This record gives sequence, C-alpha cells and structure tokens, in this order.
Amino acid sequence: MCGIVGYIGDKNCVPIIIEGLKRLEYRGYDSAGIAIVNSDGCQLIKTKGKVSELEKKVYEENLDAKLGIGHTRWATHGEPSVVNAHPHMNNEKTLFLIRNGIIENYLSLKKGLIKEGYIFISQTDTEVLVHLIDHYLKLKHTLFQAVRYALNEVEGTYGLAVIYKNEPDKIVVARKGSPLVIGLGINENFVASDVNALIAHTRQVVYLEDGE
Repeated sequence: MCGIVGYIGDKNCVPIIIEGLKRLEYRGYDSAGIAIVNSDGCQLIKTKGKVSELEKKVYEENLDAKLGIGHTRWATHGEPSVVNAHPHMNNEKTLFLIRNGIIENYLSLKKGLIKEGYIFISQTDTEVLVHLIDHYLKLKHTLFQAVRYALNEVEGTYGLAVIYKNEPDKIVVARKGSPLVIGLGINENFVASDVNALIAHTRQVVYLEDGE
C-alpha cells in the first residue's frame, strides 16, 4: 500500500503533489519522491523517511512545473531507501513511473531486460516496469501504446502513473487490483490512489475500474 499523486494543468504542480502526499502518508511513510517535467527538462527528488523530508528538499530546489507525479512508499520489494523510493526512471532519465501493487513475474522480466542492456539500480519490481515501458518506446510507440504493451506482459497488481519528457502534455495511468482515481478540473487534471488527496482541488472524480 503506497500513496500516488499526479497533476497536469496550468498551475505549479509541486505544492499540489506535496499536499496530496501528506494526505496519503497513512498509505506509506518509508520514503517519498517527486518527478517533474518542464521546459528545462526533468527533475527527480527522492528521500528516505516521511513526506516532510521530501518537502524540505523540494523547496530548497525551488521546483516549478505544470506536470509531475509523487509517491509515498510502504516497502514491499527492496528495503526502505532513497534508491528504492519512487518515482523510478529509465536509464536516460526521461521516463518516470510511480506504482502501487506487486509484479509477480518481475524476476523473469528483469532477466530479459538485463540481456537487452538495461541497468538496474534498485531492488524494486517497479523499476522493471519503467524499463519495460522504455523498451516499447524505443520501438517507436507512443507513451500510451508503450504502457499498454508493457502491461500485457505483467502478472500481478498495479495502480500506476507515468510521465515522459518527450510527451509533456499527458499523464498515462492504469489500474488492476489497486485503487486509482482521476480528478477533473478546469484546465487541469489530477490522479491519486485515494480521493482524500484531491478533495481540496476538485469534487469531480472518476474511479478507474480494473483493466482501464
């Protein structure tokens, strides 16, 4: 059980994501992280411990972006640490993913990706998925298509959100066996693993069903 928050719109996503993560800290407090995409590129900040530790780091960096995702973790695969914290990224640092759930066949997927030359830095099953999506992006698929193809290979449960430097106008989300809700706003959209993270910003929500 972990906390997911994402934002895309015309506001600075950083305070919105941090506030949402604080509301979801009951879902995980081993570590926390945030990834953003803006006109200057991408930035990833992760910390061990509570969201308050992440908040200190984020405001020291004075981050500002219209697109971002954040996560607060309760460890399953891999000990609580900065390297195992979400978001996870591809080797080029252009693709970022946060996720709840458990990938049951991650070891076999990981072996195949290592043979392809992918380098793993964490002990998590989530890092397998971000590299698998990257594999399909390299086959010239869109982010949406790459996520769909990757999930066809996954056995297990997930609630996830993905952002990509080369497609900065979207967040791709998916759910199977792990809750995910989309918040609808004016010129903005939100995603979270619990509606509590969104109620300060919108009352219009869509609960994803399994397989969506």
